[in-house]
Amino acid sequence: MKTFRTAYFDCYSGISGDMILGALVDLGVNIKDIRKALKELSLTGYKLQAKKVQRNGLSCTQITVAIEKPKHHDSNSHRSFTNIRRLIEQSGLPAKVKSNSVEIFKRIAKVEARIHNTTIEKIHFHEVGGIDSIVDIVGGVWAIESLKLDKIYSSALNVGEGFVDCAHGRLPVPAPATLKLLKGIPVFSTGVKTELTTPTGAALIGFYASKFQSMPEMTITEDGYGAGSRIIPSMPNLLRVMVGKMSLKEPDSLVMIETNIDDMNPEIFDAVMESLFKAGALDVYFSSIIMKKSRPATKISVLAEKQEREILSKILLRETTSFGVRFYDVGRLTLEREMQKLKTAYGIIKIKIGSLDGETVQATPEFEDCRNAARKNKVSVKKVYDDVLAMAQKKWLA
Repeated sequence: MKTFRTAYFDCYSGISGDMILGALVDLGVNIKDIRKALKELSLTGYKLQAKKVQRNGLSCTQITVAIEKPKHHDSNSHRSFTNIRRLIEQSGLPAKVKSNSVEIFKRIAKVEARIHNTTIEKIHFHEVGGIDSIVDIVGGVWAIESLKLDKIYSSALNVGEGFVDCAHGRLPVPAPATLKLLKGIPVFSTGVKTELTTPTGAALIGFYASKFQSMPEMTITEDGYGAGSRIIPSMPNLLRVMVGKMSLKEPDSLVMIETNIDDMNPEIFDAVMESLFKAGALDVYFSSIIMKKSRPATKISVLAEKQEREILSKILLRETTSFGVRFYDVGRLTLEREMQKLKTAYGIIKIKIGSLDGETVQATPEFEDCRNAARKNKVSVKKVYDDVLAMAQKKWLA
């Protein structure tokens, strides 16, 4: 059973970039560390502020990006996607923060381009191109990555309703860009007459959440509340984020490497198998096949972790007569395994125990132990194995 560090975003009052930052700071991410990271951007004229506030009696953190009043017109308030990408890529931020931030802005650029019937290179962001939105998105990405999460889930998103005032005038909620970013994501409205899910919030959670569902079964270790800027009398305007541990039995993601051989000395196959196992193969097996023109051949199949693909493929190309290999991703689901020792009339024999969802379903003697015990006691391996198997199944499966 694998344990995953998991976050759940409870978006009962929608989601925005500043609410994400607020919830993560409230949860424990240090605001000073976020400020330090954001200094890697060549971005000035703002202050990132965090303060404790209350919403309906609940303590929470509100994040504000205070923009310094420019002495003249700020041409950067309507930045292009190209400008923002360059700003991020030329920064000293960690590579993953840079690539994820750029991808999120690219998603926003694509929907804006579709809305305005143009290309992403010609798009000039309005609200999303402002300093506050850049800080919200890049700061949010940095904060999420700092938590070192394995999985992120989210509830359905409360989008609100009514109208919102944008650079293009008064538009219905959700705003057109937000609406396109929400495609494929479950949404709802409780009738609150305001915008609850913003483009930055939709873009961030759409990028990071692997599933939108009810809260998964998990052991909560941390929680945080991020305050929205509006006071809503009917409910606390908060984003709630919970972090904890979730145990799941998931299929392994592996690679299968194969090649067909019809012109090699069969004695070489054993040496090839040995080389593959030494190099990290999880399993190697040979299958008899019939190729074109009815030629008999042997298919070599190698199961491995994805990172071992190149080295194992090269072994097949170097140590066999193959001119090429093929590979494809495969899933594998295995029992949880542990070794137990069983005292028998033949001595101590190790037993491999296999469990599924906490239930023992297999109990198998280790063959080498049985063979050594058979030699020592001068009896057949079959008798030792059968006797020990019966004892093991009675002990662990009865």
